[in-house]
Amino acid sequence: MSGANASPIGRSHQRDVAPIKADYFHYNAAVDRFIVIHYNELGLKKGNRDYFENRLCAHINSVVADGGTGKARRISGRVLLPLEPNADVAEIKKRLGRVFGIAYFAEAWTSPQAVEELEKRAWSLIEGRNFSSFRIDARRADKTFPHTSVEINQRVGAYVKQRSGARVDLESAQLTCWIEIVEKYALLYVERLPGPGGLPVGTSGKVVVLLSGGIDSPVAAWKMIKRGCTAVFVHFHSFPYTNKESQEKAKQIAALLAEYQLRAKIYLIPFADVQRHIMVDTPMETRVILYRRYMLRLAEQVARREKARVLVTGDSVGQVASQTIENIDVISRAVQMPILRPLIGDDKIEIIEVARRIGTYEISIQPDQDCCSLFVPKHPETKAKLTEIEQSENRLDVAETMKLAIDSAEVLLQYAATRALSAGEGVQEAKTK
Repeated sequence: MSGANASPIGRSHQRDVAPIKADYFHYNAAVDRFIVIHYNELGLKKGNRDYFENRLCAHINSVVADGGTGKARRISGRVLLPLEPNADVAEIKKRLGRVFGIAYFAEAWTSPQAVEELEKRAWSLIEGRNFSSFRIDARRADKTFPHTSVEINQRVGAYVKQRSGARVDLESAQLTCWIEIVEKYALLYVERLPGPGGLPVGTSGKVVVLLSGGIDSPVAAWKMIKRGCTAVFVHFHSFPYTNKESQEKAKQIAALLAEYQLRAKIYLIPFADVQRHIMVDTPMETRVILYRRYMLRLAEQVARREKARVLVTGDSVGQVASQTIENIDVISRAVQMPILRPLIGDDKIEIIEVARRIGTYEISIQPDQDCCSLFVPKHPETKAKLTEIEQSENRLDVAETMKLAIDSAEVLLQYAATRALSAGEGVQEAKTK
C-alpha cells in the first residue's frame, strides 16, 4: 500500500489570531500519529482479559501487516497502532472496520501532556473545518495528570471558542474533539469510526456452518464469527444433476467471510447419490426433512474431523416448510452434536438488512440450482413425526453412499485478500480429501 494522509497539525491559522510558528507544530508521523482502538466487551473479561486483548492485537497486526504501521499494543484499556509516514490510512481504516472486537477507532495525534499544549494542538486539528458548535470530550486514564477531565474540557473549550467563535454544545455538537490522557501520551482526534463489535476471532472455538449459498446461512456464519468463533463451512451440491453455480457461490461467500477471520475452510460435499436413495425409497412429502437429517450427519462427521463442537445453520422459525418447530425438532434429532441457529427469531427483512451490510446479499441472490431444490415435493410435510421419519430411514441403505460422499469432498482454503497479499499466498488453495 502507498500514500500517506498529511498531518493536519501545522496548518497556518486563517482567522485574525496571532499565528503560531509552523515549526512549533512539526510532527514526526512515525512517532506521533496513531490509530487508537477501543473495545467494550473485552474489558469485562476479568481474569481472561489479557487473552482476549492479545488475540485482538494479533488479528489487527495480521490485517494491517502490509499497511505501513508498527505493531499494535495494549495500553490502559485501549490498543495503539503506530502509523508510519507511508501509511495508507484510508485502507487501514477500511480493514479495521472488519475486525471483530473493535468498538470504535480513530486516527489520533499526540501532544505533550500540558494543558497549554493541548489547547494549541486541539485548535490545529479543528482549524479550517466548518462548524457552528463544538465540544471537547476529554478522558483521563492517567490519574497522575494534574487536571481533571472537566478542567481539560473547560480550558481547551474556552481556547477553541475564542478562536473559532463557535458555541459550545455538549449534547448535539457539529464537531467533537476527543482528548485521551494515557500513560505518557496525550491523544487528540476529531473523527471516530465504528467497529463491528463482538469478540476477537478464534476466542470462542470452532464451529461447522452448513452453507447453502442462499441469504440466511452466510448471515448466520457472520454472526458466529462476530462472537469469536472460527467457522468451517460445509456446502452440499447435487452436481452433475445440477450445475456448479451453487458451488461457485459458496466459494465466493466463504472468501468474503474470510475477510473477517483471515481464512476460511470449505468442504464441498457431493450429495446427489444420497438424495437419489431418498427419492426412490421414501415418501415424497418427507424428502426435504430426510435430506436435512443426512446433511447434518455428514456435517457432524466434518465437525469431528475439524475438532469443532457445534453445528450452525441459518434456520429461522416458520420461514420455509422444513423450519417449523415440529420439523426443526425432528431434523435436529439426527445428530448428537448441538446445533446453533443464530437467526432463529429473525424475520427475512432483518436477515436481508444484515446480508446487504456485510456484502453477501448480492452473491446470495445470484440464480443457482441448490441441492435442496432437487426432487422437492409440491406439498412438503410441515409437522413431521420422528417415528415415521425413522421408519423411512430404516428402509434406506446409504452407509456406503455417505462414506463415499465424505471421502470425495473437495476441501478449499479461502484466504482473505489482505492476508494473501501480505503473506505471498494464493487467494485460494485447493486440496482433496
